[in-house]
Amino acid sequence: MGYTIGVDIGTSGTKSLLIDPDGNILAESSATYGVSMPKPMWTEQDPEDWWNATVKTVRAVVRSAKVKPADVKAIGLSGQMHGSVFLDAKGKVIRPALLWNDQRTAAECEEITERAGGKKKLIKMVGNPALTGFTAPKILWLRNNEPRRFDRLKHVLLPKDEIRRRLTGELATEVSDASGMLLLDVARRKWSTTLLKKLELDPELLGTVYESEDVTGTLRKEVADQLGLTADCKVVGGAGDCAAGALGNGIVRRGVLTASLGTSGVLFMHSDQPQYDSQGRLHTFCHAVRGKWHMMGVTLSAAGSLQWFVENVCTELAKRRGQDPYKTINSEAHAIPAGSEGLVFAPYLAGERTPHADPLARGCFVGLTAKHTRGHMARAVMEGVAMSLRESLEIMKSLDVPVREMRLSGGGAKSQLWKQIFADVMNEASCTINAEQGPAYGVALLAAVGSGQYSNIQEACKATIEVVAKTPPKRADVRKYDQLFPVYQSVYSQLKDTFAALSEI
Repeated sequence: MGYTIGVDIGTSGTKSLLIDPDGNILAESSATYGVSMPKPMWTEQDPEDWWNATVKTVRAVVRSAKVKPADVKAIGLSGQMHGSVFLDAKGKVIRPALLWNDQRTAAECEEITERAGGKKKLIKMVGNPALTGFTAPKILWLRNNEPRRFDRLKHVLLPKDEIRRRLTGELATEVSDASGMLLLDVARRKWSTTLLKKLELDPELLGTVYESEDVTGTLRKEVADQLGLTADCKVVGGAGDCAAGALGNGIVRRGVLTASLGTSGVLFMHSDQPQYDSQGRLHTFCHAVRGKWHMMGVTLSAAGSLQWFVENVCTELAKRRGQDPYKTINSEAHAIPAGSEGLVFAPYLAGERTPHADPLARGCFVGLTAKHTRGHMARAVMEGVAMSLRESLEIMKSLDVPVREMRLSGGGAKSQLWKQIFADVMNEASCTINAEQGPAYGVALLAAVGSGQYSNIQEACKATIEVVAKTPPKRADVRKYDQLFPVYQSVYSQLKDTFAALSEI
């Protein structure tokens, strides 16, 4: 028996935690970094920032927990999905990584769909349509727009897998994160040689694909010394942040879903078989549970919408020292009735993924009057994010996917008001669990499986995770949101052409 570490390479920072064999968190550490936006709707990061943050936080948890280096048996990796790390033959990063919410690849998505023979054939190959956030369009963008850099390209890795390379020297990934590259045959859990051929991409660009709990290597000696660990420490496959967060919430059986309120918002449902939305509005990916899948809907700006509102609209609150601006905003929003007295917010600040797959969509308030206050706007932001994820839930229900329990996670789930809004909008109790650490905790459990402490991830979750609180829906507010939901849906349909026109200005 020993300890394991989970590392989550997120968009705004990296978090590491160390757990004991019973799943208790003994230490955690975070390090932040920025996002570069060289053009509107473009987002990039320097992978070196991820590495520095990983080293800093792993060293910190080992030191804080006061464990012997040899007693740390394995590390699990999670990270923001879809990002592209382009490497040359010497392992040097060619350019800053393009992130999951980068929207520059609309033309490449059309190219992929055309080369595949149409949207339906593409979904049959890889389970999903071509979306701007995915990795494959980014590779084609490099080929189409930076040909000299593309000529140097030898390998493409996802963010967490670039950290794996630095830790172990191995070029590898695992099925859950690889699913979001648009290059994996999701049903067969291996690279789609058919699509790679149609896109004229060399399969050697991609790493070896593992199951999420599999051991992919051990720490290089110099890295182990740097981290305060030993070269015997294993590194398991891990998971993309959505699947890792689901594990951290115990989503390992049919009928249980999680709504994650991080920078982006994710509605995640476990599936025993691959299930597909024929229109491609939902993602169908491999789960981090061996031999299982999941369906997922995404809104690109969830808690990110509230962060934008606080930092750019409530600037005087954000600048006050010694006062939490989010606490103030929550208090003001709590005083506003459900429905924000006719004010609707569409959270399309970075375009939108589900169900519209529209990189040109823009965020907006609709229905503003002189009566509306900052509190109204704050509540409308929270409600708009919940409405966006309800669109994913409605699609899942139309596919006869059972919903027996909804668990909330992420930074936004710390707000009791937001938990209540979600319960009312979804008409499902909002459940919270004993472990609130999300992706880092999920991959720490995968590491425990990979090091032999549990026989599988279902056993690990059963031993460590339990529901500790439920926020039931309020019937009157459920009825109010049922009235508001079709109004919210109409905002996009009526403004779609306006969004496109604005993108040209």
